[in-house]
Amino acid sequence: MWHDRSLAVDRSPVNSRYEPSELEQRWQSSWRDLGTDRTPEDPTRPVFYALSMFPYPSGTLHMGHVRNYVITDVIARVQRMRGHAVLHPMGWDAFGLPAENAAIERNVDPGEWTDRNIEQMRGQLDRLGLSIDWEREQATCHSDYYRWTQWLFLELFDGGLAYRKNATVNWDPVDQTVLANEQVDADGRSWRSGALVEQRQLNQWFLRITDYAEALLKDLDLLDGWPERVRTMQANWIGRSEGAEITFAVTADPATTLTVFTTRPDTLAGASYVVLAPEHPLVDQLLDADHKDSVRRFQKEVARLSNLERTSDDGPKRGVAIGAGVINPLTGEELPVWIADYVLADYGTGAVMGVPAHDQRDMAFATSNGLAVRQVIEADGTAEAIAAGQAWTEPGQLINSGRFDGLDSSAAKTAITSHGSAEGWAQAKVTYRLRDWLISRQRYWGCPIPVIHCPSCGAVAVPREDLPVELPRGIDLSGKGGSPLAQQEDWVNVPCPSCGEPARRETDTMDTFMCSSWYFLRFADPHNTETPFSREAVNRWLPVQQYVGGIEHAILHLLYSRFFTKALRDRGLIDVGEPFQRLLTQGMVQGTTYRNPVTGKYVAPADVVDPADPRDPVTGDALEVLFEKMSKSKYNGVDPAAVIDRYGADTARMFILFKAPPEKDLEWDDADVEGQYRFLQRLWRLIDSSLPLLDQQDGGEGRPAELTLEEADLRRAVHSAIEAVTEDLSDDIQLNTAISELMKLSNAINATDLPGLRVAVLREALSVLVRLLAPFAPHLAEEFWQKLGGSESVHQQSWPELDASALVQDSVDLVIQVKGKVRGTISVPADADKETLEKLALSSEVAQKWLEGAAPRRVIVVPGKLVNLVP
Repeated sequence: MWHDRSLAVDRSPVNSRYEPSELEQRWQSSWRDLGTDRTPEDPTRPVFYALSMFPYPSGTLHMGHVRNYVITDVIARVQRMRGHAVLHPMGWDAFGLPAENAAIERNVDPGEWTDRNIEQMRGQLDRLGLSIDWEREQATCHSDYYRWTQWLFLELFDGGLAYRKNATVNWDPVDQTVLANEQVDADGRSWRSGALVEQRQLNQWFLRITDYAEALLKDLDLLDGWPERVRTMQANWIGRSEGAEITFAVTADPATTLTVFTTRPDTLAGASYVVLAPEHPLVDQLLDADHKDSVRRFQKEVARLSNLERTSDDGPKRGVAIGAGVINPLTGEELPVWIADYVLADYGTGAVMGVPAHDQRDMAFATSNGLAVRQVIEADGTAEAIAAGQAWTEPGQLINSGRFDGLDSSAAKTAITSHGSAEGWAQAKVTYRLRDWLISRQRYWGCPIPVIHCPSCGAVAVPREDLPVELPRGIDLSGKGGSPLAQQEDWVNVPCPSCGEPARRETDTMDTFMCSSWYFLRFADPHNTETPFSREAVNRWLPVQQYVGGIEHAILHLLYSRFFTKALRDRGLIDVGEPFQRLLTQGMVQGTTYRNPVTGKYVAPADVVDPADPRDPVTGDALEVLFEKMSKSKYNGVDPAAVIDRYGADTARMFILFKAPPEKDLEWDDADVEGQYRFLQRLWRLIDSSLPLLDQQDGGEGRPAELTLEEADLRRAVHSAIEAVTEDLSDDIQLNTAISELMKLSNAINATDLPGLRVAVLREALSVLVRLLAPFAPHLAEEFWQKLGGSESVHQQSWPELDASALVQDSVDLVIQVKGKVRGTISVPADADKETLEKLALSSEVAQKWLEGAAPRRVIVVPGKLVNLVP
């Protein structure tokens, strides 16, 4: 472990200064030369896969990035020191709308813009001292990656999991183009043309994620290393509902039926109307001529609304009758048919039965449209609630339901469904809120879908030997006139791979989530040119043992990745069924934010003259001061490069890890950054002041058989730190408390008479301190290690091992209380019994002073902790 220190780095004098910039650059260069971050291929070592959610290459690193990647880096470094072969890669989620918009605004090629951003961000990440294996780097916009995204799409296509159907899109009627949701403002207008956006139907590609709904839900129970909050969010998104499908016959034509799904078949007798989605195909078939104009007007209004607006709980529930009726199969009563904005064609059956007395949304709709409210559940307070306009949704007994009166609502669900099943108008049904995954995007900067449309053969897969289908480069991107790819005739027009007839390429590109739903598999085998990955490589590295990212990805990215993994397993490509074993969702980084409560506008800190009395420089209004997520629009961001320039990467790392538990939000405070910088300076002085002591003492490198009291105390502090830090970095990771333990150990060493220690005891203390520090402040720890004469890199050393015998105490401090108040402490043998502790307490100076010679009426002894004397 140790070598002649004269061969190490230049050992500066005791009064040397900590200059992080030079030091960090020097060690980063050394690590690159040594390849310390390269993934080992040694098959005999246990493996550990540590992964951060890869970033979109915007070109600028922000503090949220820093927190994410530093957390993962600490985990990776600790696992290396514990003897694991660690895979810690990085890549770029590089397709998507921001690059295309930037290309339009700047008149540049999105690929060139993206590559420049990647180069810039890679340099920013390197400054943090992250132990990333850059030899495995992947960028989703490069053809050597998206070739395999296309290959995997074809796997799903061959397995019947990819298909086309009509779906609603945002349509800009001025620019004649499809818009992403992000391109539609809060007023429903196009971000570019300002036109009111319409909803249109287009034929688009979907993946059958709903085939995996039950597996995705059930297997959440296997993910005990995930936050409960995330598992709950996914379960709610999947949204399993048990109920029944009820079939209603149309009054004018009983051979025509419509079907609704309900979780409350027990309330069927209370239905007073049926509602269809405005886009439901039955609307045109059932529409009465007298209602045609009002229905068409309403359909046009609804076409301008997003699904989010239509289903909002806060919005009004609007609708119109279509002049048709259906028969309630339980009561025989005719019910009117309406269309309403809150019913979606692609959710459930696109039709619902309205039971106003027992559903609040239905109550609101019925009240505003004069529809009947019929109570069919009875319980204490039900009638009063309904009379007050509050739907009764709790259990009770059935009334006004014929033969089912008197049944409790739970039993009635089964009874009515069974009765309807026997008569042919009901069947038990499990449904899911989860919809199939729409992957089509009518944009340019995305992965091309490898399908060719032939008039004779239909949709034909591009032969795998012809992959990748590359994006044409250097095209005009105006943001107008439909899909940019559809306008590239030379690219679009190709022969059919099956029959050779003239055909056309698919011009939609893939949702960027497609690229990020499998990238963790590619990192396991990044240089494979025959397949996306080998089964052997995936079996070695997967699942990812620790995944780190923001809570904002709790649903879509994580759910899609789980689906992809299960689908590829079922296609026989891999053996794992879940991609991520443990998940850490780090909190946001928040900055001091100034906001005008009158105007709602944010004010930059630089424009606030007096932080003690912050005022809007324009209006003079008093400003609110709060912590909010850092963002450009709030002027509260902190540039990581500026922090590193001033304090060094190790200080930035230490602050962002120490300030708050990793899963909690972090409030940025310059004073706390200074505090971490001062702590690292104290460590610098401690190491420097210890070097002459290590030089002056020679021999006796082994630990002495007999320790002085001070040496025993120091070893106890050292091994207590090993125990605590090791625990903090296992399972439920607590990086902030681990750093607190490092501070305690530093204080314990500084409080010791260092010249009075024997060299082995001092060397052990410093060695442990530096090795425990290494994952958190890797540059400074490396410098310390070399100054102390350590061999190789500190990051190639073993994690310190706990010596439990060092924790054993010969004596302990015993608290003396008088009438329950602490009056002092005394040192007593650690193994003293109650009788001995009582005698020692009564004979102590503390007792003599406070009892004033009187004998206590009662003595309460808590061994190893306290003695309470009651006069």
